[in-house]
Amino acid sequence: MSKKIVAIVGSYRKGGAIDGAVEAILAGARERGAETRTFYLTEEHIEFCTHCRQCTQQPGPERGKCVLQDGLEAILTEIEAADAVVLASPVSYYDATALFRRFLERLLGSIYWPWGQNAPRPRSKLLARKAILVASSAMPGFLIPFATGTAKALRLAAKSLGAKPVGSLWIGLIAQKPQPQLSVRTLNRARRMGMELA
Repeated sequence: MSKKIVAIVGSYRKGGAIDGAVEAILAGARERGAETRTFYLTEEHIEFCTHCRQCTQQPGPERGKCVLQDGLEAILTEIEAADAVVLASPVSYYDATALFRRFLERLLGSIYWPWGQNAPRPRSKLLARKAILVASSAMPGFLIPFATGTAKALRLAAKSLGAKPVGSLWIGLIAQKPQPQLSVRTLNRARRMGMELA
């Protein structure tokens, strides 16, 4: 049976470094027979979390349902049916984009935190799917996990989605041109990562 891979893209524009890297990963997965789907957060109706914490109150291992009626539930249902996720965001002011962080905040239902309990705890420690994390920045790529909060945000999203990161692609020095072009080496690496996911 073919594997299913879902990508979440937190970039503000299509056709940039993030979009190119994610598409290369998914193309590699499709070469191995995987079914892929991409959600561009710019195109999805996702409200801001109101921190009512209703989604954290129901006990049990299943994700708590959000009271907000928007597009998030459909996205999470797709991810829960997937074997792997690709989570991607450019670095924006030393962190993931506000677009990606809005998505991240809405994953609060992955924890159980009833009123009166001092701290939350994960509903499940099972990481049933794999994740690849992708970020781009004007700084050298190797600095992304150390000098920004982007890698931490992507890792937290993966954990909240029940996914274990098995690879990361940190793309640096992309601010040299208005329309950065990914190197053949980066595209090939992304494609190989996708093939390994499938």
